[in-house]
Amino acid sequence: MVTGDDVRRIVSDLPRAYEALVRDRAKFRVGRIVFLSLSPDETVMGFGYPKEEREALVAGEPEKFMMPIPSDMRYQWVRVRLSAIDYEELRELIVDSWRMCVPKKVWTEYLEKNQS
Repeated sequence: MVTGDDVRRIVSDLPRAYEALVRDRAKFRVGRIVFLSLSPDETVMGFGYPKEEREALVAGEPEKFMMPIPSDMRYQWVRVRLSAIDYEELRELIVDSWRMCVPKKVWTEYLEKNQS
C-alpha cells in the first residue's frame, strides 16, 4: 500500500510542482492548476486524467479507480484508492497527471534527465 508520504516524495522531484493545503486537503499544483489531491484521510487520490478515457479506466478496474465526485465531473479528473496500487503505478499516475499541466519543454527536460 502506498501513502500520502509516497505521493509527496514523487511530487518533490517534479519541476514546478508544489503542495498547498486547501480546506484540510493536500492539493498538488503547477502554477494555479491542481494536478492531484489527497482526501483528508489520505486514502484516496484524485488526479488529472483525460475525460474521454476515464469511464473505461473505472470500468476496467473498479476496485482501484472511481469517477470524480459530481462537482468535479466537468474536469479532467478521476480518483484512485491508494490501498489498491503499488509505488510504481502511483508514480506513473502522478507523472502522467503532472505532464498534462507543464509546458512540453519542462516535460522533455524531465524525461531526458530521468532516462539517464
